[in-house]
Amino acid sequence: MADMIEIRGLNKYFGDLHVLKDINLTVKAGEKLVVIGPSGSGKSTLIRCIDWLEEPTTGEVLIDGQLVTKKNHLEMARKYSSMVFQQFNLYPNMTVLGNLTLAPIKLQKKSKEEATKTAMAALERVGLAQKAGEYPQNLSGGQQQRVAIARAMCTKQPIILFDEPTSALDPEMIQEVLDVMIELAHENITMVCVTHEMNFAKQVADRVIFMDDGQILEEGTPEHFFTNPQNPRCQDFLNKILH
Repeated sequence: MADMIEIRGLNKYFGDLHVLKDINLTVKAGEKLVVIGPSGSGKSTLIRCIDWLEEPTTGEVLIDGQLVTKKNHLEMARKYSSMVFQQFNLYPNMTVLGNLTLAPIKLQKKSKEEATKTAMAALERVGLAQKAGEYPQNLSGGQQQRVAIARAMCTKQPIILFDEPTSALDPEMIQEVLDVMIELAHENITMVCVTHEMNFAKQVADRVIFMDDGQILEEGTPEHFFTNPQNPRCQDFLNKILH
């Protein structure tokens, strides 16, 4: 399996704050990678650097073998990756359907007819076809996040990045979003997901990485991770959240 994402010697500073410290990471095409760790460990910054929403201070990001640069990052994002955010990031002045067809029409130059067909199929998959004409504020948080996932599916890109997609949701809405993500994981999409949902990691991940203080301290299969982690910091973290 070829590498879809490769990160080499990545460092990110915000002023004097060293948020990512010499990160090296590869993600294979079709792999489901789950990133866990305490708040402030650099997880979200890492995936934002993959999509170049944050520009690395030093180091390189390659997508499908191509170096992402200041010059080509928009084109690369357009071609390869879409992101699902914590706060949904839906346009409040557009209907659900409008939110889903915007990028395919504007960025990918699809016809309105084709974009609408794709959008309705995506809404069907997340169980919200009947909400196509609604505005985001009329939906629950769980429904808004399912719309955001459907929007990511509409661009048909090979990579979807998830930045703590359930952290802004009420507890009873979390499972409806995870169910959609679990179904999506059966497809040949490369998924990188920052999450605190350990059951999701156990069900979906091919590999789990644990970050703390801007570094990757442990990585392995879910079996290794949840039964036999080696790093003391990782053991301590898992003990706190699993018991």
